[in-house]
Amino acid sequence: MGKILGSWSGMRKYLEQEMLAESLRGRVRYGCTAYVGMDGCHIFEICIDGLQIKRFSLETVNTYFIDNGYKEPVKPMSIPNYWDNFWELLDKFPLKSRTEYTDAEFSGALKEYRNQKIQVSINSENPLVRMFAVLDKRLGKNTLKKVKETITNQPEWLQTIYRLRIEAELI
Repeated sequence: MGKILGSWSGMRKYLEQEMLAESLRGRVRYGCTAYVGMDGCHIFEICIDGLQIKRFSLETVNTYFIDNGYKEPVKPMSIPNYWDNFWELLDKFPLKSRTEYTDAEFSGALKEYRNQKIQVSINSENPLVRMFAVLDKRLGKNTLKKVKETITNQPEWLQTIYRLRIEAELI
């Protein structure tokens, strides 16, 4: 997680206990995995009711590039081939234009969310910041009613999280 965000256990406590809406406690879980040899990279995930709904890692983004035809799958696939042109594609397709995100983008969004007002976060251009914000206990019912009107404008994966919160609050 780095020095900026502290330990993962502390961050998980912050997200799941301190900031999570009461109506969602016990239903939303964040996870973080780091494997030996990953050069400091992580795999973050968010689960709802025990089911993983989104992963955040370099691999999920690279697979997205391959699956969407931005990158040709090479057979046989080697590690260098798998990562070939990854950084160029990441620059070419910024966060706003993708539906998959890296661990660094997850961490950056978390830092942004933690350092600004909830109203700024819920209106952020960054869908990851909006994810954190819509789950936040500080988001009032009036704002949630407005948020409900924007569900179809959200990426499909984020619509699931918006609906979860709105249904949990009986809006």
